[in-house]
Amino acid sequence: MYIAASPYFQHRFSSSLYLFTNFPAYLSSVATITNLASVTLLTRLQRSASYPRRIIASLCLNLVGFTLLAISTTLFRSVSAQGYFGFLMLMVFTTSLASGLCQNGVFAYVAGFGVPTYTQAIMTGQAVAGVLPCIAQIVSVLSVSEHEAPQAGAAQQSSKSALVYFLTATAVSVATLVAFLYLMRSLKDAKTRVESAGGLENDLEDGQSERKVVSLWTLFKKLRYLSMAVFLCFAVTMFTPIFTQKILSVRPQDTAPRLFQPSCFIPLAFGIWNAGDLIGRLLTGIRQLSLVHRPRILFALSVLRLIVVPLYLLCNIRDRGPVINSDIFYLVGVQLLLGLMTGYIGSSCMMGAGDWVDKEEREAAGGFMGLMLVGGLAVGGLLSFLAA
Repeated sequence: MYIAASPYFQHRFSSSLYLFTNFPAYLSSVATITNLASVTLLTRLQRSASYPRRIIASLCLNLVGFTLLAISTTLFRSVSAQGYFGFLMLMVFTTSLASGLCQNGVFAYVAGFGVPTYTQAIMTGQAVAGVLPCIAQIVSVLSVSEHEAPQAGAAQQSSKSALVYFLTATAVSVATLVAFLYLMRSLKDAKTRVESAGGLENDLEDGQSERKVVSLWTLFKKLRYLSMAVFLCFAVTMFTPIFTQKILSVRPQDTAPRLFQPSCFIPLAFGIWNAGDLIGRLLTGIRQLSLVHRPRILFALSVLRLIVVPLYLLCNIRDRGPVINSDIFYLVGVQLLLGLMTGYIGSSCMMGAGDWVDKEEREAAGGFMGLMLVGGLAVGGLLSFLAA
């Protein structure tokens, strides 16, 4: 989500050409390496893992990180570009560690129930969390009056949009934490009722009991097509933002409506991608369109998806002139399409994992698929760093 705030970061790094040009690659690389390292370690720690505690810890870290980022938009504005870059990398590390805890905890915990629609709900929630900050940023930029923008040096320099952006992320984290704590309390009450009635305790455990340890190689052999498909899908996903934050509207900036100026157009592009991602994840809930039990087809689709990436080169990169002179082509034909494919393929793979392993391996399978997802993001982030 940091990349969607590119206009604000570009303003903060405007005094350093190197940081102005390369900060997206640093963001992606630090985020994905931290995420991958934490998920890899957590995936190996299966025996006495408490997945709910990992989820709660991740939400608390997110609260701290995004609150500090929100504060930084109004205080310490005189900090140098290099100083702010160091602070930003620390926040990226913190929230990426939180992401690792959350990815491992959520997918393992949900997979243990053996209900694919639960996994779809998690994937859909992640997509919603990606859409809301983009909308918040666009609205906050448009709320700056035309006569106020020049005084600030241009709309994208206004810290108001970034403040709303990070506060939205903070609010989502708070709401999620409250909802999850309520869920845990409800499950605990249900478990107490089952025990008092002399019933079984299955599927109501909090994840703290000792469980069977499954090797990653065993999981890969059982989930090879799904794991490779989700890896490739998210590797491409993390690579494409280097284009998105550089592509501008084909309309002249001096006469273009506010929505098509860089301060709004870049978040708009990310928002449309996230909207496509959300739609794709929702489509997996339609039984007639489901490919959850077709792992080979999902892998083939993830490979075919690569042909969409070169379409970015036909757009208006850094205002150098597009090959296809159309914002609709870029926003719908590239961003929406790629987001749609990402959401559909990624969710289908994550939902189908539990059906290809034994019941006692479901939690481990959920954690393993989360690891492959993050591994794809890490490879895509490193490729974006080299490409930048």
